[in-house]
Amino acid sequence: MQRPGLSSSSSTTGGPKSKFLMMVTGEISVAEMINVQTIYCKYFYVFGSDWRFIGGIKEGVSATSSKGVHHKIALNTPIEATFSSTNPFKWPQIVLACYGPDLFGNDVIRGYGSAFLPTVPGRTERKVAVFVPQASTTMHKILGFFTGRRAEYVDPRIVSTSEGREVTRVSTQGLVTITFDIVLKDMKKFGYDVIPQSIARASDFPMPVFNETERPRRLSKAPSETQQTEETQIIRDETTVEAVSTNVQSPSPIQEADDQEVIPYEESQMQ
Repeated sequence: MQRPGLSSSSSTTGGPKSKFLMMVTGEISVAEMINVQTIYCKYFYVFGSDWRFIGGIKEGVSATSSKGVHHKIALNTPIEATFSSTNPFKWPQIVLACYGPDLFGNDVIRGYGSAFLPTVPGRTERKVAVFVPQASTTMHKILGFFTGRRAEYVDPRIVSTSEGREVTRVSTQGLVTITFDIVLKDMKKFGYDVIPQSIARASDFPMPVFNETERPRRLSKAPSETQQTEETQIIRDETTVEAVSTNVQSPSPIQEADDQEVIPYEESQMQ
């Protein structure tokens, strides 16, 4: 039984936890495919554990469209979704899986692709490259062509990750153009600035500029350091003197004899 004046949210968690919101609208516009005349696209979103899907269309399928005179396939599929999170880690991605009939009328994969939702508010246009995995052997490729069971991913979400795709061979099939209209709310409360006008500035909090009088002076050396420096200099001077003295050659015996003083002989000394 709840006490009067105490809400259920405050009694359990102490109030709602703050989050930032992202709302995306737009459309999957056109596709430019190689050797493909008719396709339809499935799309869905992949996001991290900190994100929550609040509203909109989480996954959908476009209408089947064929290539026109302008060599483009008009899909014109609207998209709309709203997310909330407290952490931008594993930002949401949109994953595409395009299918179409082959020569025998079998519905086969025509391309996978993925793109991150823009992090900047406003309108953004992205061209997503789509690809298909290749068969491991030529025999499998021939069998898949006739039976309509071509190589494809069991879980298309693997396209949005880099794990498990190191040894997968793929071939490009074309491009799909997607238009996004992004609205972000409360991003600055979490310390994330995504507005281009404010990002262009150096910083809202520039570093302080010191004047000549306010600049901190460099500390002088301590007396012990000065004495140690003088002793080192004296030792170096003594080493230099010793090195110079060792390089001086000693005089030869002939030079010593020439340098001796000659004393004249006197007869008085003999007497």
